[in-house]
Amino acid sequence: YLSLFSGIGGFDLGFDRAGMVCAGQVEFDEKARAVLAKHWPDVPRLNDVREVNGDEFGSIDLICGGFPCQPHSLAGKRRGSDDERDLWGEFFRIVCAVKPRWIVAENVFGLLSSENGRFFGSILRDLAGIGYDAEWEVLPASLFGAPHKRERVFLIAYPSGITGERRIFFNGFDDIPRNKQWSTTKGIKSGRGWKRWLIEASSHLDGEISQSDFLGVDDGVSEEMDRIKTLGNAVVPQIAEWIGRRINELDAAQAPEFVNAHNTEVG
Repeated sequence: YLSLFSGIGGFDLGFDRAGMVCAGQVEFDEKARAVLAKHWPDVPRLNDVREVNGDEFGSIDLICGGFPCQPHSLAGKRRGSDDERDLWGEFFRIVCAVKPRWIVAENVFGLLSSENGRFFGSILRDLAGIGYDAEWEVLPASLFGAPHKRERVFLIAYPSGITGERRIFFNGFDDIPRNKQWSTTKGIKSGRGWKRWLIEASSHLDGEISQSDFLGVDDGVSEEMDRIKTLGNAVVPQIAEWIGRRINELDAAQAPEFVNAHNTEVG
């Protein structure tokens, strides 16, 4: 897989846990790149998605990425395609160059209503125009055991013509390992419970977040805002792992159909 807008590697960590292999990463933020370099020292890495041609990383089966959410977030001005931070076009340009078998994109819940739904509609038209079908679902982190809601849109695209009208990806969640990773979050309504989760989640980063019983006091957290920011932007690895395992299952069950459809339809 090729990881775009990698951040601190939320997609990457989850996909690695699912048995996938990272072929390359692209991340603009210097601090986030330092985290990636620590955990994926042998993976080729570029800084700017706008400078990626698509042929730098060899053969790619899957492209993933959470393109910038600021143009669509309910907390912002929601300028959509008029926002200079809108980089869906760069994501799509690389997809067109690589033509992967799978596409996994993530963004905030507001993406679905951005520009009164027209922006998301344009994403679907872009993908359909080059031979991909798409499914999407809003997955909250709490569904996977995290002590907060954190709703995010996950879009999965694959070659057209292999499934008819039925959904093959988001057709059930019985296999989600709820609370498997966050077993220490009892009492999550308290500041203490939340802080324990934050410290556990941040173990992926270099260094530790200072501890106190409650957030919002002078405990040194302000000195760690770069780490908190990267955590806030990161894809939840448990969700990425579940998606990765679903992709592996579908590849194993329908490999000939997927490969043939990819060779004839995508383009």
